[in-house]
Amino acid sequence: MSINRIMFRKSWMITLVAVMVLSLFQFAVMNAPKANAAVASKTMVGYWHNFDNGSGFIKLRDVSPKFDVINVSFAEPTSGVTNGTIGFTPYNYTEADFKADVAYLQGQGKKVIISIGGANGQVQLGSTAARDNFVTSVTAIIEKYGFDGLDVDFEGHSLYLNAGDSDFKNPTTPVIVNLISALRTINNHFGTDKFYLTMAPETFFVQLGYTFYGGSCAGCDNRAGAYLPVIHGTRDILDWLQVQNYNSGPITGLDDQYHNMGNADFHVAMADMILTGFPVAKNPNSFFPALRPDQVLLGLPANVNAGGGFTTVAEVQKALDALIKGIQLPSYKTRGSATGYPDFRGVMTWSVNWDKFNNFEFSNSHRVYLDGLTPPVPDTQAPTVPTNVVATSKTSTTVNLGWTASTDNVGVTGYTVAYGSQSMNVTGTSASITGLTPDTTYVFTVKAKDAKGNLSAASTPLTVKTDPTGSGGDPTAPTAPTNLQVTAKTATSVSLSWSASTDNVGVTGYTVTYGTNAVNVTTTTATLSGLTASTSYQFTVTAKDAAGNVSPGASISITTDAAGGAQAWAPGVSYKVNDEVTYGGKTYVCRQPHTSLTGWEPSNVPALWLLK
Repeated sequence: MSINRIMFRKSWMITLVAVMVLSLFQFAVMNAPKANAAVASKTMVGYWHNFDNGSGFIKLRDVSPKFDVINVSFAEPTSGVTNGTIGFTPYNYTEADFKADVAYLQGQGKKVIISIGGANGQVQLGSTAARDNFVTSVTAIIEKYGFDGLDVDFEGHSLYLNAGDSDFKNPTTPVIVNLISALRTINNHFGTDKFYLTMAPETFFVQLGYTFYGGSCAGCDNRAGAYLPVIHGTRDILDWLQVQNYNSGPITGLDDQYHNMGNADFHVAMADMILTGFPVAKNPNSFFPALRPDQVLLGLPANVNAGGGFTTVAEVQKALDALIKGIQLPSYKTRGSATGYPDFRGVMTWSVNWDKFNNFEFSNSHRVYLDGLTPPVPDTQAPTVPTNVVATSKTSTTVNLGWTASTDNVGVTGYTVAYGSQSMNVTGTSASITGLTPDTTYVFTVKAKDAKGNLSAASTPLTVKTDPTGSGGDPTAPTAPTNLQVTAKTATSVSLSWSASTDNVGVTGYTVTYGTNAVNVTTTTATLSGLTASTSYQFTVTAKDAAGNVSPGASISITTDAAGGAQAWAPGVSYKVNDEVTYGGKTYVCRQPHTSLTGWEPSNVPALWLLK
């Protein structure tokens, strides 16, 4: 993007005085209560693609376990840029499976957040109607899928400042004012203690505001710094800001020097602006206050394919050393604190898909670094007790259970279902217990287990009685098969077909019996082999349903062909032209394709059979 740069010359003495005047205010902000501190103090956030762009599609449950927070990207407008209505449909998922994977990650102690916008999802809340549509639709998406919060990733022309809107603390541009109102309304709906609000703007919308502010400069892009009023208007409920330190042009830092992407210098300079605060458009009377260190993450591409400005692991960790430990770079010295920010939140990446594509270099390397800052302590905390244990279905020998996922500080790894003296282990929030005794009462309990081996207390016992034998709770048998016929036969085999039976719970298969033999099939055809030539057989077909009920049978009698040469004529057989049969000691050749019937013996229907 190109910007007409306007040079501002201000005395550094005036700026310094402004910073000192605001120092007490910044101290208060930095030490204010945290909006939400439920995830790790050193947090790693990754965006998950709800699409496939060449990085490869992966299921949510297959995201690297090193991530603390997964941002599902993206929910997007459904009715144009200005309507405000947002929609979300899981890609390459059934709705039930997607919900299950969200719950699975949450059971591992992860937070799953829906991200709105992205490069293709521009949103402009220019009216109160659009704002209300946004609130209603976003709230519905979060509640439907059980997301833990909302990430604002408005890009492109979603945010801008009208001419004359120069005070970021009191914005007047509708798209800004309505967005702030919408975010506060959604946050209030869910409650600050349970809801995560995060933002991922580009440097153009944040740090560029130090040099240019879209509502107060002539000739510059009116989007410059447009996120600043949104950040400021929600700073008390904002969990963290993860500016995209990629796909950026050169940005002027607090040292009044340009900083370019792809190195530690850029990341330190960009983060320092947020951690120190700065005069917007270099106006000392319009100072953007610092965010708390725990509200700030570095936004990084996972590899060179993910975005411009990829930074090697070594350079990223050099930047983190400067920001967290105060190990200053030779190129840029932090302004807000020379000794570092121990509470600095962590890192974000675009994306978990590109991370996997790159053999997990990002998540593996930076997780080790972040954990090294706060070594893990022994975990003696057990998971919460599984709740809402219910029997989702049952038969005479099977009970299927489901329950609400437990939570744990290090992550739930599985569950143990106990009944009587037996137990079984599962990884999800459901279990199918088979091999039970019909018409018998069982008591089931469920315990959760975490990564450290701690077990939760048992759930409230659930008593379930299996169905009587053959009932499965369903006394209705399927209808009998109809239109049973022979479709082909030889001296040693017979092929049958029939019309499907119907049943109130569904037919699961068919059984073909003849003599002491029985063959089970799931379709409406069967071929019986190994038969004896010139032998009469009676075949009976019955249907069976999911509860074990058996239908009345349909029967047909057939004689197998003689061994070799022409075969004996029989009713119920599909004959084709030139087939040869024997009847009454004579041989006949088929003249027309047909299925034989009693009364159509070759000697009776010369239109069908020619005496050889």
